[in-house]
Order: sequence, then C-alpha cells, then structure tokens
Amino acid sequence: MCGIVGISGETNVANEIYDSLLMLQHRGQDAAGMVVCNETGELNSRKSMGYVRDVFQQSHMNKLNGNYGIGHVRYPTAGGAGKEFSQPMYVNSPYGISLAHNGNLTNSRTLTKELFHDEMRRLNTDSDSEVLLNIFAQELGKHREINPTPEHVFEAVTETHKRCDGAYAVIALITGFGILAFRDTNGIRPLSLGIRKGKTRVEYMVASEDASFAPQGFTKDRDIAPGEAVFINTDGTLFSKQCAKVFQRRPCIFEYVYFSRPDSTIDEISVHKSRMRMGSKLADNINKSNPNHDIDVVIPIPDSSTTAALQLAVDLEIPYREGFVKNRYIGRTFIMPYQEERKKSVRRKLNILDLEFRGKNVLLVDDSIVRGTTSKKIIEMAKEAGARKVYFASAAPAIKYQNLYGIDMPATSELIASNKTDEEVAEEIGADWLIYQTLEDLIETVHAGNPEIQEFETSIFTGEYITPLAENYLEELEASRLDKVKHQREKDFLQDGED
Repeated sequence: MCGIVGISGETNVANEIYDSLLMLQHRGQDAAGMVVCNETGELNSRKSMGYVRDVFQQSHMNKLNGNYGIGHVRYPTAGGAGKEFSQPMYVNSPYGISLAHNGNLTNSRTLTKELFHDEMRRLNTDSDSEVLLNIFAQELGKHREINPTPEHVFEAVTETHKRCDGAYAVIALITGFGILAFRDTNGIRPLSLGIRKGKTRVEYMVASEDASFAPQGFTKDRDIAPGEAVFINTDGTLFSKQCAKVFQRRPCIFEYVYFSRPDSTIDEISVHKSRMRMGSKLADNINKSNPNHDIDVVIPIPDSSTTAALQLAVDLEIPYREGFVKNRYIGRTFIMPYQEERKKSVRRKLNILDLEFRGKNVLLVDDSIVRGTTSKKIIEMAKEAGARKVYFASAAPAIKYQNLYGIDMPATSELIASNKTDEEVAEEIGADWLIYQTLEDLIETVHAGNPEIQEFETSIFTGEYITPLAENYLEELEASRLDKVKHQREKDFLQDGED
C-alpha cells in the first residue's frame, strides 16, 4: 500500500506536496519521494528511505522549485528494499517521465520479459512500478511526437490498460507537458481529484485520499473513475477521458476497514460512517450469538478500530473506555516487514491503563486479525493488567488469503485464520471468546455508503481474485512473502548498506 499525490498550480507546489505526503504517511512508512517541474522544464527531485519528515530537510525543500509535481510514500512490499525502490521512478525517454504508483501488477514478470525481448528496455529493479512506468513510456513513445497532445497521452493509457493486469492508481509527470493520473479498470485502489481557484487559473490536486485536499485549500471535485485518465497540461487546462472499453467500480473493501483515514471519502463512501456501521453490525451479532454476555467495558485497539468500537459500545449500552495509550512515533505494526519486528513494536507502541482492565470482563475491538501476533500480545497485556476475562471482536471477517493488489499481506500459510476455526484462533491468541464480522455484514456496511457500487474487492476473505493471474503467480508470491524470506531480504539489505 502506498500514498500518491500530484499538484498543478500557479506557483511552487513543493511545500504543499510535502504537507500532503504527511497526510498520507499512514499509507507508507518505508520511503518517500517528490519530483517537481518548473516552467522551463527543469526537474528537481528528492527521494530516500524513511518518514517524510526525515527524507525532506529544509535544504532539500529549498531546491525543490516547480509549479507542478508529484509525490509518493512507500509501503514495504514483497519486492526489494533500498533507495532504488523509492518513488517517483523516472525514465528519460520519451520526454522524461516520472511516475508514482499505488497497487500491484499481477503480470509484472511477463511484462518485464516483453519489455526486454520486444522493446529492449532493461529494468533496474524488480519493482512492478518500474514495469508500469516503462510500459506507459513505451506506449507513449510509439507516437513519435515532439509535442504530444492529450489524445496521445490517453491512447498510451488505453494501451497500458490492455497490457497491465492488477491494481494501479497512478500519477505521472511528463516533463514540460503536465501531470497525468489514471486508475485501473476495476478502480481497486483509490484516487481523487481536487480543485482550487487560483489568481490566474484553476489549480488541481490528485491524491490517494481526499482528506489531504482541505488542508491545502482544495475541495473535492470527484473520484477518478475506473479506467479513466485525467491530464493537466502546463497551462492548467484539464482533459479527461475514459480509456477502457470494459470497466467496473470494485474498490478494495479493506480500505474502509483499515488503511484509509477516517476523514476520507472513497468512491463517495465515508470511511468514518462505514466504520460506525461496522460497529453496529458487530453489536447486533454479539446480541444474537451471545445475548447473555457479561461484558463490562468496550476498549478499542487504536486507531483504526476506534470508531467501530465506540458505536458498538453505544449499541450494546456498555461503557466505552480507552485503555491503551499509543506512542504516535511508532509505525503501524501491520506493515512492519517481518514478525520479529512486529512483536517488539507492540510493547513499544502501546502502554496500558491498568485501572480500565482490573477486575473487568473486557471486550477488545480491533479492525482485523492478520497473523494474530499483535492480538495475542495485546490480550496478554490486558490479562497482566488484571482483566478477569478478555473477549475479542474483529471489525473485519477472518483473513484467510494473501492480497494481490498492493497490500503486503503475509503468505497465506502465515495468516492465523487460513487453517484454523474461529475457536482455534481464539485459543491461539488467548481470547476467552472471539467474534468476527461476517463478510455479508461488512459488504452491507460499506455498500450503504454508495448503493451504486455492485461489487467490492474482497479476495483476502474469499480467495476469489477479480483480475487475470500469470501462471504460478500465487505460488511465487506465497514463497516471497514468508517471514523468513522477508527477514533474510532485510538482513541482506542491511549488510549491503554496511559494505
């Protein structure tokens, strides 16, 4: 999972891109980058590993001058680690194109071979973002135009759609010509368009989440549609076109459960309201399955579950308390690169308020259970604090399958629910009782926000993938996501850095 942003304005946009990346920091904590272009076509860029605040120092910002640009925060994936994987990525032909990407291509290996054997493009990394960049660049270069028109750009996007499978929300900077944004034909990953009235022209912003618009003075215009491309030239004129013959809005439902900010609206669905409805559904299920429960207090595991937990407590008419104090300077444990680091981080991330637990039957509410490592440790902490019983509720259904569309889920074999019953999961994590959200209820909670959406991407719960898969793709991805493989990759990276 990554965060992307692009701004086309009257004056220097670097500071606004920086502020927007801070707003999107929750979507990626591995690396950050930015590239801007000025009126003379001069590019200025900066990217490196680390948080936004660490990558961009004042000395860097002073050199980032340009009235249009793009930025990216990276989430560690099954690919490699290191500065070379930071985005935006760049190719010098044609024109000089920089690209920031959120998602994952499921046929990247096939495309890599095509790029080399058919088009003589050699890639520097195994990143699917570099694949996507080179596919688009190759298609745009086929026109052999010194001054490409928006139609040339849209034709290149059309051909990119034909060749690329998977999920991708993309923002690209074409040096000297403008900013392009497009979304895969299923709209799996979010992408929104914002607008602001300048002194001499209209200014535009494109971002993964619309929560980043208001702080920069932009208002949301709309979500970019699946298969659609939007191009903003250097004069600030916006062009748009549907570039796919077949398209359907199928957003990833896990965006609403976990990844997105609560103040974001994705595909016209409020994340906050969706989470409230998740809490209500959980309360209904508790009353149905365990009407004589003895829950004394509802406590959320911060932060993604807070909204659902509060609504659940209201509906059950049970006190809601915040029993954990979160260290805001520790990254999200879900996206830690391997299990050992996640185990260490739980205690560093959360301090417990003993008085909210002592002598009580506590219902802990979390957004989801992935490996079970974090859940087990938190339940241990609750019992050490004196809880009489610890119950556990998940706002999401049991996660049983790896994700292919940009979320670095563990290998399927390392998902705690992949081969265990609910009762076995409860025993493994130490819960006295466990309740999951049903998939039907989860879909209903999100669908209520936009009844026009007919289908959501739910493969982590069902194992049913909505895009074509390359031969042996699932097996290869499974092998690359094993914790021991990730751990070795991290050790190799650190060793290379020392050398």
